[in-house]
Amino acid sequence: MANIHKVPRIRDCPQDYRKDSDVTRPVKIPDATHPITVRPTGAPVTVRVGGVTVARTDRALSLAEATYPVVQYIPIEDVDQALLRRTATQSYCPFKGEASYYSVQLPSGEAEADIIWSYEQPYDAVRDIAGHVAFYANRAEVTVG
Repeated sequence: MANIHKVPRIRDCPQDYRKDSDVTRPVKIPDATHPITVRPTGAPVTVRVGGVTVARTDRALSLAEATYPVVQYIPIEDVDQALLRRTATQSYCPFKGEASYYSVQLPSGEAEADIIWSYEQPYDAVRDIAGHVAFYANRAEVTVG
């Protein structure tokens, strides 16, 4: 049975994500039916968006969740801060918590909206990903090794 965690409700309008009241959301703990592991990747990770190197690190974490593809979580300080634009977008995962998003503004002027997400205050089961960001693999080139 899931624990219950009170988190602020987020309005539906993307222009107004003020948190205006509480709503109850489930908190799920990883288990044998939905395992989650977080481990050091152990190899260099490079992320490119539109051919531009956006991140490079030797400190990535690999998050394996159930049957989903492994996701690389990069320390935010290893991402080119000049290219990041925080957005108002938020989402929720009952295993990891509230996610915030960033767009990447390329030197060419092109932008990739909401291509990065981060769990700034992740739930205990995945607390190691705090201070890290992940990129949508179908929109960024994430290379390990």
